[in-house]
Amino acid sequence: MAVLQELDALAPIREKVEAGERLDFEDGLTLMETDDLLALGELADLARRLRGGNDDVYFVQNINLYQTNVCRVKCKFCAFARTNKQEDAFTLTADEFVEDAVKQYEVSKFTEIHTVNGENPHVGLEYYVELIRKLKAALPDVHLKFYTASEIHHMSKLEDCTHEEVLSALKDAGLGSMPGGGAEIFADRVRRLVAPGKEPAEEWFDVHDKAHRLGITTQCTMLYGHVETYEERIDHMLRLREQQDKTGGFLSFIPLAFHPENTVFERRGFRFTTGADDLKVIAVARLVLDNIPHVKAYWIMMGLPMAQLALHFGANDVQGTVMREKIFQAAGATSGTEQKIEELVRFIREAGRTPVQRDSLYNELRRW
Repeated sequence: MAVLQELDALAPIREKVEAGERLDFEDGLTLMETDDLLALGELADLARRLRGGNDDVYFVQNINLYQTNVCRVKCKFCAFARTNKQEDAFTLTADEFVEDAVKQYEVSKFTEIHTVNGENPHVGLEYYVELIRKLKAALPDVHLKFYTASEIHHMSKLEDCTHEEVLSALKDAGLGSMPGGGAEIFADRVRRLVAPGKEPAEEWFDVHDKAHRLGITTQCTMLYGHVETYEERIDHMLRLREQQDKTGGFLSFIPLAFHPENTVFERRGFRFTTGADDLKVIAVARLVLDNIPHVKAYWIMMGLPMAQLALHFGANDVQGTVMREKIFQAAGATSGTEQKIEELVRFIREAGRTPVQRDSLYNELRRW
């Protein structure tokens, strides 16, 4: 009887998916509340294919580098940030950063540098512009995916200027695109609890809106598995979908499972999300976010075996080689800090999919 009730609950949603109709808030909540994980995954994979998806699974050869871990904000979920007085705080000069990047490039020939930082109150906009300019001169063929919306907002506050002015200066210096961090959960209730002092959701959206209108593509994220409700997860996704309707600048959605280790949440008894919840979020994202083409199964967060499963729950991207990732490692991730291309190809193939190496804008570089 329970199985029949579950099928009945998902049947109207399946009809909408097959008809190409957009899902609403109640649909999203029904999907989040379902216990039939396999039916949910099958429905998400169906939606992916009906919207033009095939067996291709993307990855990029990238490296994570960091300018500074000094941060003014005390986000309760963060194990990366430091104050300027702490022993392991760092703020690299442009020349130090570029020297390290060039050395790494000589070894691995990555096509993308992914950089996020703390909101350092001791350096201004020119610090970031100088680094982008020098880095682009040193590595002209490498795509620079730098700075979250929170960092852009922080720079604008320091300089007493607009988000658009900050983004224009960075773009002129060589900025290629932006990551999606800082979104956390958009609900005010959650932001007050987990990230007091961080900008409201409206500022995050304004930064991405301005970036898209300047021709800067971005990613979008959701940090889940802490104090948010199912309703707040769906609200978050619907707000992203609405923004995408306006500007179309989001290339991908990356669900980020909360890692409590080395944060105040660990002391309060929080634990890592379950694999079932990780798969559910990816599947629901694929179903609800009908206008964002790519959903990532971020292997460094969920591990390779779970990422393989996620490729059958609506995901079509596994991020990349992700050399030298520090933020999730600081919060207890145990999946390593790098994957070789050969290993990514192998695990995508073993999932029954076709590995495609891409650049940062989803242009195909190589297919296996």
